[in-house]
Amino acid sequence: MADRDPSGRRILGRSSNEEQEQRGPTAGIAARPIIGRSSRLLDERGNSELRAGPNGHPLSPPAAVSGRKFRRRLRTVIALCLALALLLPASAFMFGWWQFSRLPTVNVASVLSPRGSRHGTNYLIVGTDSRAGISSNDPNAGAFLSGEVSGARTDTIMVLHIDGGTTQLASVPRDLWVTDPVTGQKGRINATFANGPSNLIKAVEELGIPVDHYLEINFVSFGKLVDSVDGITIDIPFPAKDDHSGLSLPKAGRTHLNGVQALAYVRSRYYEELVDGKWRVDGTADIGRTERQRAFLTALMHKVAGERNPLHLMQLPGSLGSGMKRDTTFGYFDALRLGWTMKDESPEPVALPVTPRRTSGGADVLELQASSTAVIAALSS
Repeated sequence: MADRDPSGRRILGRSSNEEQEQRGPTAGIAARPIIGRSSRLLDERGNSELRAGPNGHPLSPPAAVSGRKFRRRLRTVIALCLALALLLPASAFMFGWWQFSRLPTVNVASVLSPRGSRHGTNYLIVGTDSRAGISSNDPNAGAFLSGEVSGARTDTIMVLHIDGGTTQLASVPRDLWVTDPVTGQKGRINATFANGPSNLIKAVEELGIPVDHYLEINFVSFGKLVDSVDGITIDIPFPAKDDHSGLSLPKAGRTHLNGVQALAYVRSRYYEELVDGKWRVDGTADIGRTERQRAFLTALMHKVAGERNPLHLMQLPGSLGSGMKRDTTFGYFDALRLGWTMKDESPEPVALPVTPRRTSGGADVLELQASSTAVIAALSS
């Protein structure tokens, strides 16, 4: 009902809003918001969700845009890092495969041993004393140009036997007296190489030792390979020297060898040791020499297989150059498996039991003892 004055007349000019203000807000009806102010923060797309910053407070629209840009950049950086992480190993693999494929090969597949029931693998590793390609200006020349040697002979013959977790390195003395498979004549086993690698492989197999793969390296590459891994470390019981090979190791114990020193050590045939203040000639002749060669090769294989410096790894194939040869069945994956096996392994040294004797012609040679049967049987497993 409208308000009236005491005389009963209706009072004009008062609005219903004023009545409302007098009576107060109507129950159950929400207050109307003030025009121009929002109770929620809107993002730039008109969405009304509140966006929280690092401290939990809502972000203003400019901060939200900046946060999204940062996240996009972060995702881009992460994607690039992942791509790089995949690309580098793939590139290294392809580069290694390319370098490996450049190594010269020797086709000896026809004389390699059949697998049969054997589960081990034998690698015949041959070091030759070929001087081909070596000039007197080479920094390693002094270690292997001494003496008069023509053609190529095997200076080192070893068999690396791998069977599961068992790794053995057997030395075959170069003076071992055998029958030449080609000529049928008796002679030192290193002389069989004159008729080619296949003939040497046959001579080793006729001893009862199977050969699955053939690897050959000459003096052109020996020193460079050692230098490419920053040298090797061996343990010598006494100071040593060899005036013929140029070896000079004045201190006993663990000794670091560079390429020149390693060549002089592995080729030493007149090895002398300083014992109790006196120089003593090693009386073991070729037997002692093969033991030193085995120690050298073990240290070199361990160092090469365990190399992790990318620059050194890239230099390895180039340092070998044409001085290393492999049989045609020895592929890149075979090399990777061999390297993986050798990176944490130190092969057990194995020596063929031999007896020295002098032939009727006056040659000092070595012959297998009866006890060598057990050693050969282990290598043929």
